[in-house]
Amino acid sequence: MNTLHKKGRQWALGAASIVIFLLLWEASVRLLHVRPITLPPPSAVLLELGNEWHWYLDHAGFTLLTTLGGFALAAVVGVGLAMLLVGSRRFEHAIYPLIVGLNSVPKVAIAPLFVIWLGTGSEPKIAIAFLIAVFAVIVDAVHGLRSVPQDVLDLGRVLKGSTLDFFLKVRLPCALPSILTGMKVAISLALVGAIVGEFVASQRGLGYVILSAQGTFDTTRVFAAVFVLALLGIGLYGGVAWAERRATPWRKLD
Repeated sequence: MNTLHKKGRQWALGAASIVIFLLLWEASVRLLHVRPITLPPPSAVLLELGNEWHWYLDHAGFTLLTTLGGFALAAVVGVGLAMLLVGSRRFEHAIYPLIVGLNSVPKVAIAPLFVIWLGTGSEPKIAIAFLIAVFAVIVDAVHGLRSVPQDVLDLGRVLKGSTLDFFLKVRLPCALPSILTGMKVAISLALVGAIVGEFVASQRGLGYVILSAQGTFDTTRVFAAVFVLALLGIGLYGGVAWAERRATPWRKLD
């Protein structure tokens, strides 16, 4: 009961801070007579969302699907690569510099290539979301797999299981907290990647809404899309955080 009360208080504080921020924004815009084309008041943004909520929901759904596709691919490939990197020093020395080099390249610079290779559908957006998110999964998974306590490693070796069993039953469960931490970062990065892909070439998605509204100087629509994007990001992060609590019940997570 105390835990539920604490969680409720945390949510209330978070909601209160958002409401106060929006009220200050509204008051500042009205008192300073800021033009809507420069900074619309939150009331205008909420009115825009209320009038066109079906339209925004459709575009948000497209962005959500591409984000989840890129994130799922990053999670599977990232954990798989981390296991190979930890399991083989030779593989690590051969591949890790390539991974770091690819991560250092600005994804906006190579996004047009994915459009050329994969077309203008959802595939290039998923690919860009994957590229931006996968490095966070790899780094945290490698850290977790290498941070297994020595006594646990010794116990696993004494049991004399196969290398795969050792990874799946010893290293992977111990590394799960670090892996899930990386996934919390990766889900936000995947959302960024999906938006980058929509900026480059798309006829759907919140990135497309922002880009098209910018072209017509419709600032209210830009803010409305950003508002939906923020809600989407909070929901996705909260979903992974919930999965983390369920998967690692022995940890004390605030």
